[in-house]
Amino acid sequence: MSTLRALAAAQAVAAGVAQPVATVRHLHLSRRPLVLVPLTLAGEANAPLAALVGAAPGEARLLVVPQPRNREHRLAFAAELAATVLPYVDAHRGANEAVSVDRGRDVRYRYLDAPQLLVPNPAGVTFLRLLGRSTRFRRVDGDHPVPPQVPLLGRWLTFFAERAEHPGSSALVALTQALSLHWATGQSAVEDLHLPALLGWIAPPAGLTGAQAAARAEDPARCPPAGPATDPGFDNDRLAPAMSAYADADPDSEARAQAYAQLAALLREQLTPTWELMWRGVGLLRALPPGARVAGRWDGDRDAFTGYAEHVDADGMPQPRRDGAVAAAARLHRLERAAQSYAVQRAYDDPLVMAEYRLTGEAFVGEVVLADPTRVDDTGRRPVLRPRIQLVTTDPVLLTVGAGLSSPARPAQKARVVFVTPAADGKTEVVLELSGGMGRGLTASPGSVPEVGERLCYTTLSDAYLPSGSFPAVEQTPWTHGGPPTTGEEVA
Repeated sequence: MSTLRALAAAQAVAAGVAQPVATVRHLHLSRRPLVLVPLTLAGEANAPLAALVGAAPGEARLLVVPQPRNREHRLAFAAELAATVLPYVDAHRGANEAVSVDRGRDVRYRYLDAPQLLVPNPAGVTFLRLLGRSTRFRRVDGDHPVPPQVPLLGRWLTFFAERAEHPGSSALVALTQALSLHWATGQSAVEDLHLPALLGWIAPPAGLTGAQAAARAEDPARCPPAGPATDPGFDNDRLAPAMSAYADADPDSEARAQAYAQLAALLREQLTPTWELMWRGVGLLRALPPGARVAGRWDGDRDAFTGYAEHVDADGMPQPRRDGAVAAAARLHRLERAAQSYAVQRAYDDPLVMAEYRLTGEAFVGEVVLADPTRVDDTGRRPVLRPRIQLVTTDPVLLTVGAGLSSPARPAQKARVVFVTPAADGKTEVVLELSGGMGRGLTASPGSVPEVGERLCYTTLSDAYLPSGSFPAVEQTPWTHGGPPTTGEEVA
């Protein structure tokens, strides 16, 4: 836990309500996200029990698996889920837009929007990942065939689960993680995974503190768990008898129909509170203004969605069960680059996030007291415009002379530390030399050089383009990493 988040948590305990740790929303919210609240059967590996799914508060569709240990019932659940998810996905495959690439020398196309799935917590993401893995390789012919939409659903669920691992992606979002990104509560990170308790801290009912609301939410009789796991008391006292009544009734009998209706009503009762909390949390997030760079990250989700849709249309193969050595290394490299870029973008968008870097000396905020916008450096082969500015700050400045800096206010402009001089009253004077983002001539464009009186943030964090790494082809790797097998002569 960071220093500022620990302070916010302490303030939440003192104030009795969660404290904001962000001034903007750091994820994209679709106009019609598809909310999915799953339940699984205890004691079975990812055996679906029920789910509420829909793209609006009043459009909840209940899916029930009366006998989760029955393979046919589980596949019927997957087919029913596909009947909701796949049309939602296809609804975003309409109009597209042209995007220039290769510095305008070529054009590609991507869809104007992309689907977005919301689940209550990270365990819901795991449920979808495992459900995708168990269905995407199902055969539509031969022994035990399944409807064609079942393996197609598995491929799309795998796509969403993989995007959920991508830092900054909003294609599949766990609501508890999204809320914790913007508010700090007075409870532990593990307790923040419980959606009712988390929302109890963020927006407690009238007359209750966040701690009191969270304590009430821990009562499963009042606030059922947000899934996919169910409460053991509910399993033993209510669910087991309802499932036994269904199993004991004769097929195609009135008793079987009544038992199914009672089981469905019981599961809807368990899922409805979480369904309502999901939309309540969406409303809280939607009230925050989006960060300036959120749209750019959503463009990445749209690119990924477009690319995978084209792969499916071209009868491409399902995602492999596990990546090969080269594919795994390339994927890890992409995730590392995305994580670094996401951290920088959040700090650039949000002064509360940047405050963490100010505490560690990786950034400072100061007021411009002197500026020389016309300074030209003629020591090189040709003269270049190199204005200098002097700032005064009260932040700790742990930067060395020559360090390269950037400012969120002018991300295209680079700065180099020339002098760092301690001053009176705990202040520090910093002289910076600027380059870039001022035009092509020896006269700076209006407004491109900071003026006296301007208050600016400078940081070592850079949102500059990060080139991708190069990896060998599979054929160029040794046999231990998936390459061609060795021959007898090579071993000898």
